[in-house]
Amino acid sequence: MKFPFDRELMEMVKKLGGFWSASKKTWYINNTEDNLKKIYSTFNNIVLIDDSALKNQRNNPIGHYAATNFKKKHVKVNPKDLSKTDIKNIHKYVKYLRGKALSENTVRIYYSHILDFLKYLGRKPIEEVDNRDVELFIEDVCVPRLYAISTHRQVIGAIKHFINLFNQCKINATELILPGKSRYLPTVLSKEEIIELLRNTKNLKHRAILALIYASGLRIGELINLELKDIDINRLQIFVRKGKGRKDRYVMMAKSLIPVINNYIITYKPQKYFAESIDSGTKYSAGSVRNVLKRSCKAAGITKKVTPHTLRHSYATHLLENGVDLRYIQELLGHSKPETTMIYTHVATKDLLDIESPLDKIVKELKRSDNNNHKLTLSGK
Repeated sequence: MKFPFDRELMEMVKKLGGFWSASKKTWYINNTEDNLKKIYSTFNNIVLIDDSALKNQRNNPIGHYAATNFKKKHVKVNPKDLSKTDIKNIHKYVKYLRGKALSENTVRIYYSHILDFLKYLGRKPIEEVDNRDVELFIEDVCVPRLYAISTHRQVIGAIKHFINLFNQCKINATELILPGKSRYLPTVLSKEEIIELLRNTKNLKHRAILALIYASGLRIGELINLELKDIDINRLQIFVRKGKGRKDRYVMMAKSLIPVINNYIITYKPQKYFAESIDSGTKYSAGSVRNVLKRSCKAAGITKKVTPHTLRHSYATHLLENGVDLRYIQELLGHSKPETTMIYTHVATKDLLDIESPLDKIVKELKRSDNNNHKLTLSGK
């Protein structure tokens, strides 16, 4: 199953039992009739499925390899699916969201969910829409699509905004319950792994990019939007413009990074952005940074699942292990709530390493009480 990088599709493929093939650069699943039915039922309404390779191999027995390409469907208002009133309401809804100063990405996501919702209602008047319609929409549309918890929460958020605008409907917002957030501990690289990662990034430009993400705890979007004018080498500061939540902030820059950055700028001569494409002069894409990191991890022998955000997680965890106050870490990361930063207390090992395992304590006590002074081991030898 081949498709451009898309986290939502990736999660759906995983839930179907799909695996990633590093050699073929694609996702795969056992070629069985049951799996084919699952693929069509799951993705038919979400992607355009190019199954020509499967059709060309119809004479081959199930179990042979065949590629299936996915192309994400563009969300368009189809007059055949919606009434004229629904189309007007959709445009009002988008205007309302933009009036709330939400990001364009959030507007696009909410618009997509409400469009699906109105299509599902089948031209039912807004005045008659109630909570049961929302429940049925989730049961019949969201669940079969194997939406992640985060996407499920986005659907509820979109509908709540819809209710605020069209309060003549019968939906009671207080009865719309958000599913609890998934609480995953972040993957963190050790300090030794960070050094190995940078040492094995041979390309100067790529090394400067990865080093800056880690050294300053930048999000990938903040890195690719970073302009040269926002880097103050003399004060060892970087000004992050319009980070997550449209917040500006200053972050520190490592002294050890100055020679790398100076060498990179002299060699590659970027004009506006810190990370620019040589050919077009445009800023780097997030996909390019991910590919660079993936190759470097492979060269360094790092088998953990590493993304650019893993470098940011590692930055925060290492600061905490070095004794930096959690409030300062929150400020450096640009977190609105201290609870978000608190996640790193669960992965920091400084204090945990000082805790002695009860098994070690038992063995020490038995050694001290051993009158015959025999060497006590757990191997039994």
